[in-house]
Amino acid sequence: MPPKKKEEAKIPLGRPGNTLKMGIVGLPNVGKSTTFNVLTKLSVPAENYLFCTKEPNNAQVMVPDSRFTKLLEMYQPSKSTAATLLITDIAGLVPGASEGKGLGNAFLFHIQAVDGIYQVVRTFEDPTITHAQGEVNPVADLETIHDELLAKDLQHVNGWIEEADKAVKRVQDKSKEEELAVLAKVQKTLNNNNFIKNVDWSPNEVEVLNRHLFLTAKPIIYLLNMSVEGYKKKYNKHLKAIVEWINAHGGGTVIPYSAAYEELVVAEEDKEAFCKEKGAPSAINKIIKAGYQSLGLIHFFTTLNNDLRCWSVRAGTVARKAAGQVHTDMEEGFIAADVIKYADLNELGSEAAVKAAGKMRKAGKDYVVEDGDIMSVSYTHLTLPTNREV
Repeated sequence: MPPKKKEEAKIPLGRPGNTLKMGIVGLPNVGKSTTFNVLTKLSVPAENYLFCTKEPNNAQVMVPDSRFTKLLEMYQPSKSTAATLLITDIAGLVPGASEGKGLGNAFLFHIQAVDGIYQVVRTFEDPTITHAQGEVNPVADLETIHDELLAKDLQHVNGWIEEADKAVKRVQDKSKEEELAVLAKVQKTLNNNNFIKNVDWSPNEVEVLNRHLFLTAKPIIYLLNMSVEGYKKKYNKHLKAIVEWINAHGGGTVIPYSAAYEELVVAEEDKEAFCKEKGAPSAINKIIKAGYQSLGLIHFFTTLNNDLRCWSVRAGTVARKAAGQVHTDMEEGFIAADVIKYADLNELGSEAAVKAAGKMRKAGKDYVVEDGDIMSVSYTHLTLPTNREV
């Protein structure tokens, strides 16, 4: 039998790196800024008029993790740092944004700067809160965002194809020919009313896509903003049509929630008791975790110098690269890493017990870090060259 063909390494769509961020997107007055406020516990303007948000607001939020809480109890560190997620509140979009209407150009520029999208969809009725289109029609709102993102990507790819075509004709460059082929496939995808994220791409194609950072390549979490009563009753007349639309357009994570209800929760000192009394859980932790996971992020823990820290990396990151998150010297001088699985530590109660049970692993530079690993890195301490006069 011929040897099995080695599978190509999976490359994620989007910019490389581990400091990634989610952008909150939607039409004006759908609850974006209120959602940003309750996610981040900040207070940015959330008024009842179009384009209340003009410049993006940014915040870093803690990623909820019961493992981190347990490790705090076990290690009792003098310092600690949880995993975090960067979130941006982006100006509202209106039909024609791709042509510059409303705050269109700014809106689309700010979306390009984020790595994933929280799309807030208004499902609640409230005559005191103006809807940009005059009526609450979630499917129409979904179509608007879909069409504007797609139109902007088409504008970009048409221009890039023209440039690449000229370069190929001017100089015989194989890399430019390959880029042109990928861009032509993108153009066909968009002309078929499909998002780039919904198509299977080879690793080589993804490398080309990641140089251009298309808007429709970004993961989307759909946040369905309901009224307080609708959320508590788990009912809204638009939900079925919304889910059908999303499934027909590539699918995605859908989270019903109520920004108005979350405002009430945030104001309470005992949030758990309040939610129990009202009979409805807060969706904030679920929303944050979904955004973190949509970016392909995981985190590992270190306990160096009585300092418990979470370090976020892309899933599939090898130990040497992960060590570079802690310090560049650790990556450059990497020797090995002692790895403890959280489940083993939780079960046995201490690092000493894990070692005694033979469950601590000595991992090399190509070990793929797993979510929740506790790592201690051995590395060669690099020294700076001595300054000397020439």
